[in-house]
Amino acid sequence: MDTRYSLTDSTPALQTPNWFRPQVDKDAMRALMQKSDAIAGRDALLWLGIMAVCAAIGIALWPSWWSAPFWFVYGVMYGSGADARWHECGHRTAFKTEWMNNAVYHIASFMLFRNPYVWRHSHVRHHTDTIVVGRDPEIQAMRPPDLGLLMLNVFGLVDGWHMIRRMVLHARGQLHPGEETYVRAGDRARITRVARIHLGLHGATLLLALWMGSILPLMVIGLPAFYGAWHRVMTGVLQHLGMAENVSDHRLNTRTVLMNPVSRFIYLNMNYHVEHHMFTMVPYYHLPALHEIVKHDLPAPDPSLAAAFGRLIPVLRKQLRYKDAVIVPDLPEGATPYRDEVNALLPHAI
Repeated sequence: MDTRYSLTDSTPALQTPNWFRPQVDKDAMRALMQKSDAIAGRDALLWLGIMAVCAAIGIALWPSWWSAPFWFVYGVMYGSGADARWHECGHRTAFKTEWMNNAVYHIASFMLFRNPYVWRHSHVRHHTDTIVVGRDPEIQAMRPPDLGLLMLNVFGLVDGWHMIRRMVLHARGQLHPGEETYVRAGDRARITRVARIHLGLHGATLLLALWMGSILPLMVIGLPAFYGAWHRVMTGVLQHLGMAENVSDHRLNTRTVLMNPVSRFIYLNMNYHVEHHMFTMVPYYHLPALHEIVKHDLPAPDPSLAAAFGRLIPVLRKQLRYKDAVIVPDLPEGATPYRDEVNALLPHAI
């Protein structure tokens, strides 16, 4: 997220928009909203199992370079896979059983230096005011984009540093000024308590590394949030970057990208991101089916990661000179038209 965006309790641009959503048959939607402990449990065990096996082999082969491929996979599952699990379980849509959602959510929050109580409120605001400047705390980059910061963040250097600073701040019983606009006062004590627990666990890991004279403990806890962040960043920037701000139609501020099965597993189908923002209570494993139902009203998805970046990069370069440059996707024939707000975007559309 680009911390140069300041949050306010109100913004003249837009506040809590009346979002456009395609019409979906009630029975079909009821089926799509059904949650499954079996599916989510299978995927969570596979995720944790891959990490456990790779960490065990990586430790056994340490410090040989033969351990590197296993740390690579472990890092991606930790620094990127945890983000998707954090997201889905934060929505409480992955598992049918509430404590299972909470357990995975808190584990993933610890792995990513995120306070679970702060970020649950942050993400609610992101969905109610998606890419509304001054309201959305999760905007990835302001205009014109700071390409240097985006490149540094490939290994989580920007987000990770901010999260560590926030963890220390929360452990002292304080909130960042922007967080004051969406965090409930009743959660302050829990925020502080969890931050102190997280800080203690990371501190103990660091002390163990110093005592051993080796970074091996940090390769298991802490560092993977950085060296494994690249997949999270690669897929995450495609969610909204280069799209419109301050609109009330997710077709204009969010993109769907078709991805390979491995990336979809790591990302838990969040590549269907327009669909997710339109219908937030649909679990990740039903998003492909939802896409088929509503695609007549949506822009055609980018057919691959490469194609999505091929369309995004020229927009970012143009925003360096014309900050209002945005992508305005074409709608299929017969789709519900964009609202009149699109007219202000068309002179700058790419």
